[in-house]
Amino acid sequence: MALEPLKIVILGLSITSSWGNGHATTYRSLVRELSARGHDVLFLERDAPWYRDNRDLERPPWGRTGLYSSIEELKDRFSREIREADFVMVGSYVPEGASVADWVLDIARGAAAFYDIDTPVTLSKLKRGECEYLIPELISRFDLYLSFTGGPILERIESEYGAPMARPLYCSVDTEFYRPSRAPRVWDIGYIGTYSADRQEALDSLLLEPARRLDGGFIVAGPLYPDGIRWPANVERIEHLPPWRHRSFYNSMKFTMNITRADMVRAGYSPSVRLFEAAACGTAVISDWWVGLDRFFTPGTEILVSRSPEDTIRHLRETPDEEILKIGERGRKRVLQGHTAVHRVNELEGCMARVLKKQEVVK
Repeated sequence: MALEPLKIVILGLSITSSWGNGHATTYRSLVRELSARGHDVLFLERDAPWYRDNRDLERPPWGRTGLYSSIEELKDRFSREIREADFVMVGSYVPEGASVADWVLDIARGAAAFYDIDTPVTLSKLKRGECEYLIPELISRFDLYLSFTGGPILERIESEYGAPMARPLYCSVDTEFYRPSRAPRVWDIGYIGTYSADRQEALDSLLLEPARRLDGGFIVAGPLYPDGIRWPANVERIEHLPPWRHRSFYNSMKFTMNITRADMVRAGYSPSVRLFEAAACGTAVISDWWVGLDRFFTPGTEILVSRSPEDTIRHLRETPDEEILKIGERGRKRVLQGHTAVHRVNELEGCMARVLKKQEVVK
């Protein structure tokens, strides 16, 4: 559904740096596509030192980007932008996000949404009373709750927390940047992801243990891995891989390994942005299993599933090269059919149209 150009403000974790977070590439693809459709988009980001020191897109070429060093500065410089926006979206993991969201909801005259890129983690934190970027009382005040995770968890957000409308807004991929290339195959399996304690056991089982048993080449990219991890000799390490290197990374391996955080596995319906990015490059993906995976890719033909080291080893040893290429091609076709930035912004515009229409009726 096409919308008249809107004034949109997004307060998110980071758009200028992808260091240690997958939020940046998601926000970049959304802002890029929204701006291409004529919307006036302002992205507001806390000027955190760890992102400041690792910026890989200091001045995004789409929309406008504003940096602020404190909530006080945010209020001083951007209150008018928030107040006059047609649609304001606050993302998960924004520093002091609960205070930011409370302020936004107090002054915004347009519709307001919360975009949860970490929904199962958020709900676990809320249950323990440990969520620093959202509190339960705020959820019912948002017009819209957008979630990286779909399935039954959306009903829970509405029934338990009083969200007027909870809808999935999965991650997506910008196919201009993520596409096949003729790079030589350097590794058998590669994985990209920031260290997470609740993902490490699966990484060890599905990738590192096969590496210990095989002679092939493996690679793990991502920051914050502790010094105590014993990496097999045939596993190459890259501390940080900026997005502009992702395409060559994915195209330099037979398989990409996808590993999901424990809270996301329990909730299901939680595809990662890396899953779509690798598939868009035409690289065959081996993924851990979670409920709902088959809603996004057909196991066995568009993606392979591993539940154990033996499964990974079997895929490596028994999948013919020709079939590996076909799996990659089928996976890419599936992404192009429903998981590009264009598809996501179509969905976002549909949600915005509904809440803005509802807001007009109330007025």
